[in-house]
Amino acid sequence: MSLSLTGLRHVVVAGAHCDDIAIGCGATLLALRQEFGDLVVSAFVLTGAGTPREAEERAALEAFCPGVRLTIEDLPDALTPAHWLATKQALATFTRMLPSPADLVIGPQVADAHQDHRLLAELLVTEFRAQPVWGYEILKYESDLPQVTTYVPVSEADARAKSALLHENYASQQDHPWFDEEAFLGLMRVRGAQCNTRYAEGFVVAKSVIEIGDHA
Repeated sequence: MSLSLTGLRHVVVAGAHCDDIAIGCGATLLALRQEFGDLVVSAFVLTGAGTPREAEERAALEAFCPGVRLTIEDLPDALTPAHWLATKQALATFTRMLPSPADLVIGPQVADAHQDHRLLAELLVTEFRAQPVWGYEILKYESDLPQVTTYVPVSEADARAKSALLHENYASQQDHPWFDEEAFLGLMRVRGAQCNTRYAEGFVVAKSVIEIGDHA
């Protein structure tokens, strides 16, 4: 039931808000950077530019993946569906500026209850048609955790490092009841149990194309 990722050179990660990427796939990013030393990571965030949250995001993503290429837009939080065209154009501009085609795209999942997450998820699969797109999950007030279809086992060290980096870098979010180590580790522990490991991050993948043999 397991397939191995090999040859990754460029990963795109996307979030609607500052902290979405780190919460959704922070441990996976840590594992990817350790496995692929020359990996290029390009990150796109819809909201937060020009606010204190921008500084948090830049510090956090640099800690998760040093050298990350980060673009943060200033679209209005919780109102991006009303700015569909601007959102679409911002993502298209980001895509055109990528240094190379992405091998993997990671962003929110399409059934997320938050409208900003959901819109970005819908646009990612239209913008990146030739790449695998993984949808991460975000534990929050809404009862919208998905039935994930893809698991990335992560070490206990990376799971705990994810929680530590979240707490070190997102001071503005620590009053939320869902922002604590028990929540972060607990969800990764559940996903780990579902794939016979200690910790894992789960993703929703709508489509996979598996090529058998070398078709280069």
